[in-house]
Amino acid sequence: MKTWLRKLARIGGASVALTLAVAMGPAQAEEGFALDRAPNNMHDIASLQHGAQLFVNYCLNCHSANLVRYSALEQIGISQKEIEQNLLFTTDKVGNTMSVAMRPDDAKTWFGVTPPDLSVEARARGSDWLYTYLRSFYRDDTRPTGWNNMVFPNVGMPNVLWQLQGVRTAKFDDVKDPETGQTTHEFQRFETVKPGTMSRVDYDSAVADLVAYLTWMSEPTQQTRRQLGVFVLIFLGVLTFFAWRLNAAYWKDVQ
Repeated sequence: MKTWLRKLARIGGASVALTLAVAMGPAQAEEGFALDRAPNNMHDIASLQHGAQLFVNYCLNCHSANLVRYSALEQIGISQKEIEQNLLFTTDKVGNTMSVAMRPDDAKTWFGVTPPDLSVEARARGSDWLYTYLRSFYRDDTRPTGWNNMVFPNVGMPNVLWQLQGVRTAKFDDVKDPETGQTTHEFQRFETVKPGTMSRVDYDSAVADLVAYLTWMSEPTQQTRRQLGVFVLIFLGVLTFFAWRLNAAYWKDVQ
């Protein structure tokens, strides 16, 4: 059994529920804030497994994934026994979907809206959006949770990975447009207030693993579909060639 899988623990309690509160605000990135390109780890089984670990520990307590069954994790090298021993609650079964115990009505009361299902979040947002979003939190005492985000302004969800990333603040400067005379509040940089348990490189790598898993989870059969697509195109190409030669042979003696 893999070392990390032995250490998996389901985080519970009201404090964690608050930490994993759903984002509430506009879905688009702040104007002028560029999205970073997410590393493509879709073919890296170790990356997907680590992403699954992060998903279970930091996401699954409030955000469900009702379109995905636990048994689908076998596709990324996690055995049924490991799933049963480390990833399931007492009442869950391998064939169950990844749901949460929190009731939608309670979630709406606590957070103002039901936390979104993450089954197809990567397809809805895009991997670049998720990768940048999870790396763009900063402390903001004007927000109810004490956190804000450059990609998702006025976000209601706090930085669930702050212990890994550390605590940062965002520095803004007032910039005056010489042509229009208008002054804009522009982001300049992040400044670290308290280091996290991971270095910046390690944290970015961990987020890349989580995003890779979310992307895989949004369509577990994606790789199989693409492979089948290649074979179908090759078959159609061969079939077209023989049809062309057969047509030429049929009409060659026709005047």
